[in-house]
Amino acid sequence: AVYFVCGTDYQGDALINYEIYTNMGGKSIELTRQTFFEYHNIRHDLLVDAIFGTGFSGEPRGIAGEVIEEINRLPIPVLSVDIPSGISADDGAAASAAVHADVTVTFAAYKRGLLLYPGADCAGEIILADISIPQYIMEQQNVTVSLLDRTTARELMPRRSAYSQKGDYGKILIIGGSKGMSGAVAMAAQSALKCGAGLILAGAPQSINPILEQKLTEPMTLSLPEQDGKLSRDAIPAILEKLSWCDSVLIGPGMGQSEDTAEILAQVFAKSSAPVVVDADALNLLSRHMDYLDACSAGLVLTPHSMEFSRISGLTLPEIEASRLTASEAFAQEHGVTLILKGPHTVITAPDGEQRINTTGNPGMASGGSGDVLAGMIAAFLARGLQEADAAALAVYLHGAAGDLAAERLGEDSMSAMDLISEIPAAIKNLILPVENQHKI
Repeated sequence: AVYFVCGTDYQGDALINYEIYTNMGGKSIELTRQTFFEYHNIRHDLLVDAIFGTGFSGEPRGIAGEVIEEINRLPIPVLSVDIPSGISADDGAAASAAVHADVTVTFAAYKRGLLLYPGADCAGEIILADISIPQYIMEQQNVTVSLLDRTTARELMPRRSAYSQKGDYGKILIIGGSKGMSGAVAMAAQSALKCGAGLILAGAPQSINPILEQKLTEPMTLSLPEQDGKLSRDAIPAILEKLSWCDSVLIGPGMGQSEDTAEILAQVFAKSSAPVVVDADALNLLSRHMDYLDACSAGLVLTPHSMEFSRISGLTLPEIEASRLTASEAFAQEHGVTLILKGPHTVITAPDGEQRINTTGNPGMASGGSGDVLAGMIAAFLARGLQEADAAALAVYLHGAAGDLAAERLGEDSMSAMDLISEIPAAIKNLILPVENQHKI
């Protein structure tokens, strides 16, 4: 049975296909206030939602909203055509009445609204279908947003050479930690190790250095001067000395916020020639000293969640969540940084505005330490020679893939950041092994 929800006053291609349908004997059952009762009482095994397409915006008018609400109440599978009705294809915004599909078959290319929430929550399983749009037309669209999936991540993964030694896989300097926060530095170091970094040096306040010596076996430690349990500015000479040694820097995990740690951040920005990952407390310090960016010539990767991004961008949380792509692009281009806006789904934006939307990860990763793990992974791939945007994208994908493996093994409620580290090797192995290309996400 085919129900027409928005009338049959069609034009163009829609009219041509409507006439083909009716000439084949297809019946036109137009839903009105009078026929809505009949619709309520008909039972089917599958419902195909093709009410609105990618041009939809605003709110459903007329009877369409009531029909969508009824669709969501029906106890049968729902398959949406191209995009669930009521979802904006541009930004994932959902109307007050939007279809919650079990499967969405989308045509030619993924739509942003299928990957950004709340639209992603309505799409269900997404299947990409070819409808014979020529490739050259696709290439003419100047698309600046792409999908970060297994295929694209695999292209970024650096390979190891038989003729190599530890120095060929990069040296990382981690700066962070404070009294009661040794775990942040330890997890960052361990995750970097699991991503194939050659040498790792974890610099932290001297009072927690013995703890790090216990937690870390392969990574080296650097005991640094402190004040009130946090790094002091007296640590700057030792840090600057190591900046000339390393291939990437990670600053911020567990570091705490003080005038001294702010000065350390300023010096790292001013003096580092290696790319810098700015995470956690370093982001919060940066929000009060945005002028530090002007003095930095090194490549920067910033890793904020939405609240941290609000602090550094000046945008409100509702403004960010309503336009994650637009807000990320504007900030990255204005400041010349690679920005990772964490959350479901994480968006990676390069300084030139190119963006990737990640497809891995799950709610079980929303726990303390998960960000420290990601930061260490980014630093590892930077040290191994990837450009900032590529290192960020690969780390984000593998971080989410490790989270998915942990959730499969332990369940989302019981997994922790340390479980992510345990699954990094399997995530990398799964990425490297050749498999058939996937067309479902």
